[in-house]
Amino acid sequence: MAKKTGTATLSFGDKSIALPMYSPTLGPDVIDVTGLYKLGGVFTYDPGYTSTASCDSTITYIDGDLGELLYRGYPIDQLAEKSHFLEVCYLLLYGNLPSANELEDFEDVVTNHTMVHEQMASFFKGFRRDAHPMAIITGVMGAMSAFYHDSLDINDENQREIAAIRMIAKMPTIAAMAYKYSTGQPFIYPKNALDYSSNFLRMCFKVPAEDYEVNPILSRAMDRIFTLHADHEQNASTSTVRLAGSSGANPFACIAAGIACLWGPAHGGANEAALDMLREIGTVDRIPEYVARAKDKDDPFRLMGFGHRVYKNFDPRAKVMKQSADEVLDLLGIENNETLKVAKELERIALEDDYFVSKKLYPNVDFYSGIILDAMGFPTSMFTPIFALSRTVGWISQWKEMLGDPSQRIGRPRQLYMGDIARDYVDVENR
Repeated sequence: MAKKTGTATLSFGDKSIALPMYSPTLGPDVIDVTGLYKLGGVFTYDPGYTSTASCDSTITYIDGDLGELLYRGYPIDQLAEKSHFLEVCYLLLYGNLPSANELEDFEDVVTNHTMVHEQMASFFKGFRRDAHPMAIITGVMGAMSAFYHDSLDINDENQREIAAIRMIAKMPTIAAMAYKYSTGQPFIYPKNALDYSSNFLRMCFKVPAEDYEVNPILSRAMDRIFTLHADHEQNASTSTVRLAGSSGANPFACIAAGIACLWGPAHGGANEAALDMLREIGTVDRIPEYVARAKDKDDPFRLMGFGHRVYKNFDPRAKVMKQSADEVLDLLGIENNETLKVAKELERIALEDDYFVSKKLYPNVDFYSGIILDAMGFPTSMFTPIFALSRTVGWISQWKEMLGDPSQRIGRPRQLYMGDIARDYVDVENR
């Protein structure tokens, strides 16, 4: 727990309560209201918990005003440029960048756990062919607890470690299997000679009839998508994982809960929504119509992929993602793709138009990641599963940190009750 740095006095009615204050290493001070009900008989009211710190954490820091994102203190742009996803996984899990030997050992253990139990393949046959991949991976992740009984004891540090490695290693395989199932193609087994991102691309796009060589530019872009989405502080899905974990649920159930939460269009589905919007616009000549609608406060239409709830300046992930988007589009030579023409023109407008600039509605990471994934050949239904794959390590890191926090208790938010007061039951014949 952070060191107490002062007190805040809350006065109401005839009561005055002194509440402790704490200062974090970065960010605003917090007021500890843990004892508020006991001392004053009242609760705080904070829908969405946007003004509430639910825990203390050392993993990720966001400054929305400055457009800053740090993993364990390291700026996201430095990690995206100089590091790679599995090194970032190590950083998030253990708190520091690994030595060369530590990184090699970590990469080996993850690579050697990428295969899933062969019986799990039969799960996929139970889903309709047109099932959304998110529905599939939510179910399969939860079902891992039925297969890996030796890593369910959350009180055993070794078992927690085994579960963490298994989920990080097997999530690309599960996501790729969900994609292959939706296309009617056979599953492709992982290949240990490939790096994490290249392995995922191969499992998605290889077919038995042909060889498949992973292009390093595409692999690097995929790796950056994984890195940029690895963690994002106490967002909805991470909070869901922590809340599920606070009950003592097994790790696979907790991560399955996070995947289910991520499925929402206001969270992990944002990049899918952004690409759907580009396709709705259709052609460059229709852009002025949609821009005018976006500027009309009486029109419910909103440009998806622009601005961010947390980042009030710019999304630091978007600058890195834009570079990858330019590299991928240049490599694939798809200048004649109408959707991507619309994207490039909208990007230009958002960066130059006074309305967008004044409101800081810059293209965010969802805008660029959707463009990249579409150019690679992924259907929009796979965008959120790829997000879930990326975020798995963040969820696990947060879950492990929560279990090691001595102040952690089972989550139990309170409410502002606005229902009926107590009333007597009336027999049905008298109603």
